[in-house]
Amino acid sequence: MDDLLREFLTESAESLAVLDLELVKLEQNPNNPDLLGNIFRLVHTIKGTCGFLGLPRLESVAHASENVLGKVRDGELEVTPEIVSVILKSLDRIKSLLSALEQTEAEPAGDDTDLKDQLNAIAEGKALPKAATPAAAAAPAPTAAPTVVEKQAEAELAAAAEAHAEASRAAAVAAIEEQAAREPSVAAQSIRVHVNLLENLMTMVSELVLTRNQLLQILRSQKESEFAAPLQRLNLVTSELQEGVMKTRMQPIGNAWAKLPRMVRDLAHELNKKIDLKMQGAETELDRQVLELIKDPLTHLVRNCADHGLEGPEDRRKAGKPDTGRITLDAYHEGGQIVIEISDDGRGLPIEKIKAKALANGLAAESELASMSDEQIQQFIFRAGFSTAAQVTNVSGRGVGMDVVRTNIEKIGGTIELRSKAGRGTSFFIKIPLTLAIVSALIVEAGNERFAIPQISVIELVRATANSSQRIEHINGAPFLRLRNRLLPLVNLSSLLKIAGAADKKTEDACIVVTQVGKHTFGIVVDRVFDTEEIVVKPVAPILRDISMFAGNTILGDGSVIMILDPNGIAAAIGDAGMSHHDQSAETATAHASTKDERVALLLFRAGGDTPKAVPLALVARLEEVDVKAIEISDGKPVLQYRGKLMPLVTIDPAYSVKTEGRQPILVFADGNRSMGLLVDEIVDIVEERMNVQLGTEKTGLLGSAIIAGKATEIIDAGHYLTVALDTWFDPDKASADGTKSDAKRILLVDDSPFFRNLLTPLLSVAGYDVTSVEGADKALALCEAGKDFDVIVSDIEMPGMSGFEFAEAVKSGRWQNTPIVALSAHTSAKDLDRGRKVGFVDYIAKLDRDALLNTLTQTITTRGAA
Repeated sequence: MDDLLREFLTESAESLAVLDLELVKLEQNPNNPDLLGNIFRLVHTIKGTCGFLGLPRLESVAHASENVLGKVRDGELEVTPEIVSVILKSLDRIKSLLSALEQTEAEPAGDDTDLKDQLNAIAEGKALPKAATPAAAAAPAPTAAPTVVEKQAEAELAAAAEAHAEASRAAAVAAIEEQAAREPSVAAQSIRVHVNLLENLMTMVSELVLTRNQLLQILRSQKESEFAAPLQRLNLVTSELQEGVMKTRMQPIGNAWAKLPRMVRDLAHELNKKIDLKMQGAETELDRQVLELIKDPLTHLVRNCADHGLEGPEDRRKAGKPDTGRITLDAYHEGGQIVIEISDDGRGLPIEKIKAKALANGLAAESELASMSDEQIQQFIFRAGFSTAAQVTNVSGRGVGMDVVRTNIEKIGGTIELRSKAGRGTSFFIKIPLTLAIVSALIVEAGNERFAIPQISVIELVRATANSSQRIEHINGAPFLRLRNRLLPLVNLSSLLKIAGAADKKTEDACIVVTQVGKHTFGIVVDRVFDTEEIVVKPVAPILRDISMFAGNTILGDGSVIMILDPNGIAAAIGDAGMSHHDQSAETATAHASTKDERVALLLFRAGGDTPKAVPLALVARLEEVDVKAIEISDGKPVLQYRGKLMPLVTIDPAYSVKTEGRQPILVFADGNRSMGLLVDEIVDIVEERMNVQLGTEKTGLLGSAIIAGKATEIIDAGHYLTVALDTWFDPDKASADGTKSDAKRILLVDDSPFFRNLLTPLLSVAGYDVTSVEGADKALALCEAGKDFDVIVSDIEMPGMSGFEFAEAVKSGRWQNTPIVALSAHTSAKDLDRGRKVGFVDYIAKLDRDALLNTLTQTITTRGAA
């Protein structure tokens, strides 16, 4: 191909890509003269080059488009969607002609009269032809044939008009060329380099990095060497060269977005929707190789947002949203990765439709779906062939796409995460590496073999021992790492790779690489951890290509060839179901462990003596420290103007006197519009401890004593001080006078432990419930016989005399048979849960799981009200 023609094709392709983007912007900002001037210049350049190269067909289409843009620039025409559509159509025609020109090196034969008639009609201010034929665009035939004189007059008039138009165009062209001459030439600031040349340069730099690593390895083995200084200099130069060559491969991610505005614009017309595309972070740079691989996933995700995500204007108005839906693209650096966020403000993912489709496709049983969270159910859209579309359209609905998106992203070491909320929209988060050529990796050993793990996937390294808080536990035969009170599933690398002679490591002492893949976090058990090293990624041999656990191989500084592990492949080898099972087992085990230990967050403070005191943190609304001058006396009692109201202040010790100067710490307890402040001397700490009240007390305001943070600590009775501040605090009949609701839902709390009754009563009262507490099942049944009614019964299971199971059976056979019962217990095994369901408990809550109890009560009361 002629060099001149090749240059023309390259420049025209770049100009057309810019024109697509600029025309969509012009439609949104029709009064932007700079935008219009740039569009006109680009079209004029294409037309002028076509005439120079002798391409009449291309020149005529570009000339007709230029006429329309000239009229718009001169203010004779207004920018309308119809005009933009026809201009875009002419650009598409130019693209097709250029494509044929590239293949045959000759302009294809054909006629563009239909398109030129439309463009000329717009330029002359006429209505668009109804049919794409010259006959349709022509004026109606006259009733009588024109005379020779009339024909001559018409010809002269047309010639004069054409001469005037040519003169105007020539003047406009001269003005544009003069303006362009004053601007710096882009061609003078950059040169084009063939991609293969950059790839070869990158390969040579990779080899140089390998040689550098080998020389540094030799230098480490020799403590004193005359080559130390030159090698350090070589190391520095190599690093700078590597960075410089990497920059030549980097391109702004906006290059991958160039076609999206045009695509969204066309989709909006096709789907009869109003869509606004926002693009942020387009200047974020990414490796060219990675950029090419994410173009298709990005395109599909944006199409998916436009079709599935955004509602039509009518549906958006009904939902209280603006008519125009919004799709947002954002790119930014985070933790050595590029994060691309694609989000919409549409309807969100339909959970029930996904459930039904998963059930119909046999992807999960009904019992499994019932136990899954919304986030787990949403992951079904990444399964092959999964689609909730009612019918197949030109845009989507064929059941392909999302699985390919995830596969393509994972191929380049990336991950995709999904967040969706009904009625609010859906967001996809793509995390991908900056480059695929040279990466930082952690070198580990398993079964006498070394492997590299990309550091971008490594969260931390942990040394697990039997005597530390970071220890390995086995639940149902599966190993888990207890890491900061969270159980993490483990996989033994030697066993997973089936390395010959490597025994499964069952010792409690192990090196663990904590790795994250998407939303899943797991630990890889290895025998030894060496160091981090910059490695050059080489493709795997064809014989190993089907093993997904390997991402490639590399050569270390000592000349050894090792495999690079792919954390995504390891997660896939474990299996999505297995990983989910591991995660659920970990959550269950953690909940069981916390229930067994009965741990609760406690606020430690000092007040009225040297003995530290504690109160469950869940009961405290806020911690305040005020100037003592702000404390006033009302009716002989201290009060504080707090958030527009008077808040009564209470002291632990009645003999305690308020300070005269300085700052006063206060624990604030709140319930609806009421609040109470407890004056203390000092707020010490917040700890999480096992609640084991060892010494009871008859002292008012105290529940007893326990060992907290290694010291004997008094547990205060928060409920007592609430009634001291306001004697009607727990009186529902007088609650309305205090500014709270008098129609609070009634809860019957049955527990033989005074500690738990005194703990849960204020907690539930602060949550807005009217609580009646009794110490045993017999007294509860006596209330039933007395005609008392409650909205929900919360009962302990382990009680002397009549157990919670027997109490539930008695309730279900009497007048309270329609009253829901919630169980409280420290035992939450599958057997206990099954027995609880059989006797009538609607839910089974671990003791001291405050959030679970409140959520269950809310859900139970709502369900009962609906029924």
